[in-house]
Amino acid sequence: MTALDLKDIHKSYGATRVIHGIDLKIEDGEFVVFVGPSGCGKSTLLRMIAGLENITGGDMFIGGQRVNDIPPSQRGIAMVFQSYALYPHMTVYDNMAFGMKIAKAPKEEFDKRVQAAADILQLTPYLDRLPKALSGGQRQRVAIGRAIVRNPKVFLFDEPLSNLDAALRVATRIEIAKLKSSMPETTMIYVTHDQVEAMTLADRIVVLSAGRIEQVGGPIELYEKPANLFVARFIGSPAMNIQPARIAKTGGETVVSLAGRETVVPIPSPETLSGAPVHFGVRPEDMRIAEGDDFLFEGDVHFVERLGEVTNVYMNVKDVDDAVVVKVAGVQKYAKGDRLRIAAAPEKMHLFTEEGRSLLHI
Repeated sequence: MTALDLKDIHKSYGATRVIHGIDLKIEDGEFVVFVGPSGCGKSTLLRMIAGLENITGGDMFIGGQRVNDIPPSQRGIAMVFQSYALYPHMTVYDNMAFGMKIAKAPKEEFDKRVQAAADILQLTPYLDRLPKALSGGQRQRVAIGRAIVRNPKVFLFDEPLSNLDAALRVATRIEIAKLKSSMPETTMIYVTHDQVEAMTLADRIVVLSAGRIEQVGGPIELYEKPANLFVARFIGSPAMNIQPARIAKTGGETVVSLAGRETVVPIPSPETLSGAPVHFGVRPEDMRIAEGDDFLFEGDVHFVERLGEVTNVYMNVKDVDDAVVVKVAGVQKYAKGDRLRIAAAPEKMHLFTEEGRSLLHI
């Protein structure tokens, strides 16, 4: 049993508190991704799980055992770092077998494990090579293989793909997904600031900000039902359009006054919010170019991103401070100065209180 249970975990450096009372249960065999901006505490939290950082307050349990004071070597954890940390004078085989050799494991045992890990990670043809003869993606797979050979209870990944170029990141991300499929009973925790990695790899995502958990849930749950403004802005690219609005009518359907027009949003709102300022949100991919008078925004194009498969259109809208971004399929020929009307699917609209809490979660 390799479930993890974090109860009111705190971390301080002197008078500076960086982790503020984390409560989190990670089930046996889950792939959980910690995601958030730089400095949010995700790597610090991972290092506390590994035992590389002391816990200032709270309790941590791995497999039902309290591990606050247990050294890293006795936690049954293997960690894959951002840097490969391979021994340059050792072959791939020796790098992967090193930990077991130090532990004085029988040769036939570590040989069997190295061969099995090499097969999983498609490293068998490279076992006799030195790290300098490998690509960045291959070196990272060796580092992962070294962790597999230890047969840990829990895998920890600390931004393992950040040193790779775009193509290698995609290829290695697929390898990590295959690794999880081949080891379904192994618990894995993965830290990244890349939301694409989080969305494609995770069973559940933990969104962190300033040392606190903002939301925990499956990738699609976080995308479709963000709990607050922070999650809404962080998940998705381009980010969700967030604009100031005011509730004109409450009830089963909420009417909001937005950019000089009234719009019906099919989200119930309490009577206490009648007349209150709110934040209206809709994702760029949930908007479309409108014909006629049924539209949400009207404005002028000021920038166009043509990415091949999609075109991102940035618009200036009267009475709206931030640019409104619309994502449309294919290569579109909109140009700066074009005047467009934009509509959105009502069921894709979001409302947040003035404090930033989603009305879907009230």
